[in-house]
Amino acid sequence: APDDGRVVGAAGFFHPTAVFQGPEKGKMKSTICIAVLVTVLQVARCQNVRDLRACISGQNLRLDCHYENKTDNPLSYEFRMTKDSRAMRIVASNFGVPEAGFRNRANVTVNRNLVCLNVYGFTAADEGIYVCHLKITNDLPLTQTRNITVVKDKLEKCAGISLLIQNTSWLLLLLLSLPLLQAMDFVSL
Repeated sequence: APDDGRVVGAAGFFHPTAVFQGPEKGKMKSTICIAVLVTVLQVARCQNVRDLRACISGQNLRLDCHYENKTDNPLSYEFRMTKDSRAMRIVASNFGVPEAGFRNRANVTVNRNLVCLNVYGFTAADEGIYVCHLKITNDLPLTQTRNITVVKDKLEKCAGISLLIQNTSWLLLLLLSLPLLQAMDFVSL
C-alpha cells in the first residue's frame, strides 16, 4: 500500500474516494455533494420556455417564443407544425432542414429571451399545432418545448408596440415617450 494515505483496492487500483481519511473525508464528500447540487440547480434554472404566443399581422403569422436564459451559450431553435395528426413538419430551424413549403416564407429573429417566427402568406392550409423547441448548448440535455394551436380566424392582431414593450426596459420606454407626453401637455418639465 502507498504510504501517502491513499487506499489501493484489492486489484491494486487506486480508489479516488479513499484519499481523505478521518474528519476531512466527510467534509470533502459533503462539499462535493453541495457543489454538484448547486451546479445542477443553477443549470436547471438557465433555460426555461415561459410561453408561446401567436398573432397575425395582415397575412403574416407571428409566433413569439419567450424563454428565460441566464447564460450566453449558443441557442438552437426549431419551429415545427402538425395538422390533423400528420407527421411534424419543420417550419424553421437553425439545425434542421425546413420543409420546402416554408423555406421561402419563414423567417426567425432571435433576441435575448425571445425567438420570433414570422410565416409570410399565412393561409388556412398553414393552420395547426405549432411547437417551439429550444436547446441551449451546455445546458440541460433536454430540449425545452411549448406548443400552441393556430387557427387563422381566431388569431389576435399583432400590436405594433408589443414587441417594443417586451424587449425594452420601462425606463427607456418612458424616456422615449416623454417628448410625446410633453407635446400633449401631459407632462411639463
